[in-house]
Amino acid sequence: MALRFPANLRYTKDHEWVRSESDGQFTIGITDFAQRELSDIVFVELPSVDDTFAEGDEFGTVEAVKTVSSLYMPLAGTVVAINTDLNDDPSVVNNDPYEAGWMIRISAENEAEWENLLKVDAYQSAIDTD
Repeated sequence: MALRFPANLRYTKDHEWVRSESDGQFTIGITDFAQRELSDIVFVELPSVDDTFAEGDEFGTVEAVKTVSSLYMPLAGTVVAINTDLNDDPSVVNNDPYEAGWMIRISAENEAEWENLLKVDAYQSAIDTD
């Protein structure tokens, strides 16, 4: 099955995706490419609501059958929501990384950082060279 990369999202070189919400918040998860590379995800460790991170900080981990991978904050901000459904069924990230498999929602310190993230074409080019 072909990898999906929605054009309305922005991406990081570390394989996180970011969706700008209408209320000035941003939803973050991992890309279809990342979940496929990790394979069967068995555990997701996420921060707590009200935790604050700088851009590039590690905010959690994804554990798959064969490896553990760090998650990196694409924008500086404060966590306002976490996807607690992943506690019971982390495989949702494999099945639906862009909707049901979202990880955290943040209130960004500087919304303009969104403009520095990769657009879909640039992200696809980056993974093609990996």
